Amino acid sequence: MQRIGIYGGAFNPPHLGHMKAAQYAVQALKLDKLLLIPSGTSPHKPLPPGSPTARQRLEMVGLWAGEKMQVCDLEIARGGTSYTYETVQQLKAQYPQDELILCMGTDMFLSFHSWKKPQIILQNVSLAVFYRGDKGEIADIAAKKAEYEAAGHTIYLVENPVLEISSTQLRRMLVFGCAAPFLHEDVAEFIKENGLYGVGENYQNLPIDQLETVVVNLLKPNRVKHVLGCRDTAAELARVWGANETDAARAGLLHDITKALDGPLQLTLCREYGKVLDEFSENNPKTLHALTGSMVAERIFGENEAVVAAIESHTTGKPAMNTLEKIIYVADYMEPNRDFPGVEELRRLAYTDLDGALKLGLEMTLAMLREQKRQISPASSQALEYLTKGK
Repeated sequence: MQRIGIYGGAFNPPHLGHMKAAQYAVQALKLDKLLLIPSGTSPHKPLPPGSPTARQRLEMVGLWAGEKMQVCDLEIARGGTSYTYETVQQLKAQYPQDELILCMGTDMFLSFHSWKKPQIILQNVSLAVFYRGDKGEIADIAAKKAEYEAAGHTIYLVENPVLEISSTQLRRMLVFGCAAPFLHEDVAEFIKENGLYGVGENYQNLPIDQLETVVVNLLKPNRVKHVLGCRDTAAELARVWGANETDAARAGLLHDITKALDGPLQLTLCREYGKVLDEFSENNPKTLHALTGSMVAERIFGENEAVVAAIESHTTGKPAMNTLEKIIYVADYMEPNRDFPGVEELRRLAYTDLDGALKLGLEMTLAMLREQKRQISPASSQALEYLTKGK
């Protein structure tokens, strides 16, 4: 009897996290074979617009499939929505004497009861759950494992040492030109040759309506209203204070372009762009989106120096900010979707005393950071000192 693993997913794109997880599954579960099965149409997560074809995803997986791995087009060939219960039934008919082991992560396991026909799945396969080691998570997994085992099913728990990589995040990094550390070189070349995920697109100096479309697709959905509000507020303040309205709108659109990237990816983007960071930035990567956003605005979108500088200072501020830089800092703080104590006073000042609005924003930020016992950026302290001492 063989032990055959089943590792399915969208693989959109297939990355080194997938590859290392597959290698580890073969080793940890002592598999004779691991079937890599790209989904056709997932019932859980529809593929985003512009995704590669199913056959292209299948081909990319095959570029890194290693020893004891076999790429399987079962779900793609079947067509329609890819339901796991149908897949395991087909595989059990093909391998009736072998143990089939369905590999999944913690989230999938804990929500397994909500899958379509989970009992049919359990009648045909064992489950292997790869977990990260969080204590609360382990308790939930253990309870669910006991429940399934009491019903006569086999559940394997495997601690997962492999770094998880978000495919959504990786698609953003591809647009930003910084995905190489996360892709097998043959997959990276395939993506480049076929112009997938926007790689090779010319985003330089787009008209603002086209820029908005690209930006919105790169943001998390819950960030879109804020960014559009910042764009409109920045343009309005530019009219009031005599700054370039087009620059203000473009900076407002792009100010959070890399906000969706987590801390480690912010650091990766800086390394890929050759940016040497100071100690504060290295230790506080979540604050880096202003810097990385400015680099992306310049390199990917071809924005001018004024727009780039305004984006770079919009989170921490800096001494001697020019009018556009002040506008983007303040607009980010008080656009119409913001709601916190003091925002109305900030809005009033934004139209009557721009320096006063900037100073109030910096004071509120520093007070919040002190209350939360978080490290304060030297740039913010210096900016407030500059304003307080009357320049």
